Amino acid sequence: MILRELNILNYKNIREAGMSFSDNLNCFLGLNGQGKTNILDAIYYLSFTKSAYNAIDSQNIHHDEDMAMVQGKYLDGENEEIVSCGLKRGVKKQFRRGKKDYKRLFDHIGFIPLVMVSPQDSELVAEGSEERRRFMDGVISQYNKAYLEHLTQYNALLKQRNALLKQHENTNLNDLPVALFDVLEMQMVQYAETIYDERVKFIEQFTPYFQKVYCAISGDKEQVSLGYVSQLHERDLMEALARTRSRDLILGWTSQGIHKDELEMKLGDYPLKRVGSQGQQKSYLLAMKLGQALYLSSIHEGEKKPILLLDDIFDKLDSERVKRIVQLVVGEQFGQIFITDTDRQHLSSFLTVHRDNAKLFMVNDGEIAEMMI
Repeated sequence: MILRELNILNYKNIREAGMSFSDNLNCFLGLNGQGKTNILDAIYYLSFTKSAYNAIDSQNIHHDEDMAMVQGKYLDGENEEIVSCGLKRGVKKQFRRGKKDYKRLFDHIGFIPLVMVSPQDSELVAEGSEERRRFMDGVISQYNKAYLEHLTQYNALLKQRNALLKQHENTNLNDLPVALFDVLEMQMVQYAETIYDERVKFIEQFTPYFQKVYCAISGDKEQVSLGYVSQLHERDLMEALARTRSRDLILGWTSQGIHKDELEMKLGDYPLKRVGSQGQQKSYLLAMKLGQALYLSSIHEGEKKPILLLDDIFDKLDSERVKRIVQLVVGEQFGQIFITDTDRQHLSSFLTVHRDNAKLFMVNDGEIAEMMI
C-alpha cells in the first residue's frame, strides 16, 4: 500500500497543505512544535479513523475553524483508492472510501496497514497492562476483523456485568439475579475464548520477528522475550466468574477475564522496566514496532507492506544503535516510510541511501515546503 498524495485542511496547526510523496522514503525536517508530528498523525488517521494522540475529534480541528478535512490518494497494487475524513464541531465525523461512507468505522481498520513509532510508545513500558493489551489488540485487529468485533462485544458485556455488580452491591448473595449473571457470563466466555486463542497465536508468531529486529539493533548483545500472561492459561473462565461473584460484588468490578491479560516484556530473565536502560527500552520498543511491520507484511505474504511512520526515533540511542537502525529500515523488507526529525544529519543517513527515490519536506509553523535533497 502506497500513499501517493495527502491533502490537509485545518487539521491541528496545518491550515492547508497538499503533498505528493515518494513510494519509498519521505522525510520531514523542522524544529519542535512546527507540525511534523501532525502530518504523520493525519496519515495515521486515514488508517485508523482516529488520531494517535487525541481521541476527541473536535480538538483535532484548528482552533480558529469549525471543520477539518484529511484526504489521501493510495495505490493498492494497481488500484487507486481515495480515503477521506471530514470533521465538524458538534457533528458526527464522515469517513469515506471512494464515494461511499462507512456505516461502521471499524470496517475500515486493516484496509491501510500502518505502523507508527513515536515517543508515546514509552507508555508500553511505563504504564499499566491496558497499554500492552492495546498493543496486541491493535496489531491483531489490522488483519482479523472478527477479532475486533469479538473484542467490542466482550467489552460491552463486561460493562453490563460491572453495572449489574454495582446495582446489586448491597444485595444478599442468595437474592442475586443468578439467571441474568449466567447469561451474561456465558456470552462473555464465548468471546473471551476466541480472543484468548488469537492472542496466544499472535505472540507465538510475532515473537521471532520482534527478536530478529532487536538482535539487529543491539548487535546481538542482549536476549529479549515476550510472554503472554492470562488467567485462561490455567482456569475455566465460566467457573471462575461464578466463583468470584461475591468478591466482585464487594469490588464493584469483574476480577476475572481476558481484560486482565498481561504482556510480559523481559530483557534476559528480568523485567525490562526494572533492568533496562533508556537506550535498551527504546531499542526494545523499536523492535516491537518494526517487528510488527514485518509481521503484518508476512500476513499479507509481502504483497501489502504496512506504511511505516517514524516520529523522532533517534532520541536516547547511541550512535551504534542509530547506525544499525538506519541499515535495517532502509532495506527492502519495509514498505513506504515517513520519518520526522529536528536534525538534518539524522535524516541524511537515510537520504544518502535513497537519494534517487526520496523526498524531503521542511515544516515551519504548519507550512510545508518540499526541498531539494
